[in-house]
Amino acid sequence: MGMIRDIQSVFKYDPAARNIVEVVLAYPGLHAIWSHRISHFLWKLKIPVLPRLLSHFSRFITGIEIHPGAKIGKGVFIDHGMGIVIGETSEVGDECLIYQGVTLGGTTLKKGKRHPTLESHVVVGSGAKILGDIRIGHHSRIGSGSVVLKSVPSHSVVVGVPGRVLHEQNNFDQKVLAHNKLPDPVFKMIHELVDRLIDLEKTVAQLNQEKKVSGPKKEEKLLELEKPFINEMYNFIDGAGI
Repeated sequence: MGMIRDIQSVFKYDPAARNIVEVVLAYPGLHAIWSHRISHFLWKLKIPVLPRLLSHFSRFITGIEIHPGAKIGKGVFIDHGMGIVIGETSEVGDECLIYQGVTLGGTTLKKGKRHPTLESHVVVGSGAKILGDIRIGHHSRIGSGSVVLKSVPSHSVVVGVPGRVLHEQNNFDQKVLAHNKLPDPVFKMIHELVDRLIDLEKTVAQLNQEKKVSGPKKEEKLLELEKPFINEMYNFIDGAGI
């Protein structure tokens, strides 16, 4: 039953999946999950060496490293998967979607729970790093390239380095990854600072005008001098770089 649910998740989350034969034979994420289920079973039986050898062989074949001690829920889909690392005490809930380059890693050398817990229906974008004994609430989304170091409430969106939590999940279609539509808190903050700078400069120009200059010419001149800087700032936060 678990294998059937795993296959159903592939068709649910990957529009490129065409038929069951192709999915069963040519999806490394699925192979990594199935291999892990065997190695995890052996791990719970406390059989030495063999679980790690099976995990190591699976990594060689799929490019996905899942420690035998990690707990993987039902219907989890690893898309592409190359470079994924899931640590020993990680827990991944049902129906989670994980993309390539993701790390569920630890931040301490002490034994015990030191890796993240993903609740059900979490989406983790490519290259994201979730580190430490933290919890990602159900139906949350972790943006590509984010570095998450703190626990995240349910129905949240996390973006940036370090990851910043945005409670705007309801603005997105639950069935679509839509990382191109994730909000950018840094962009928002810089945009607000630039707008505030413009308002402050207008105020200063008006005060100087009242004291020393008659007419609106000084304010207009000041704003004209600041236009290149303002335009450069807006271009930068729009992605043009420095």
